[in-house]
Amino acid sequence: MKYNELERLVKKAGCYDTGETEAGHPLWINPKTGVRFPMSHHHSQEVATGTLRSIKRAAGLI
Repeated sequence: MKYNELERLVKKAGCYDTGETEAGHPLWINPKTGVRFPMSHHHSQEVATGTLRSIKRAAGLI
């Protein structure tokens, strides 16, 4: 899965970009749980398996 596809899924789940950064990566927040998580903005690159799982978990998708 590419980052732009993941971003679409995360937005559908209700998460949004906070406008802040952590280590150069945009911080996103899951408003249902309050969990904040960084997500890279390399739109056309594939997301590593562990990173994908971590972001999906933080976004409440798994």
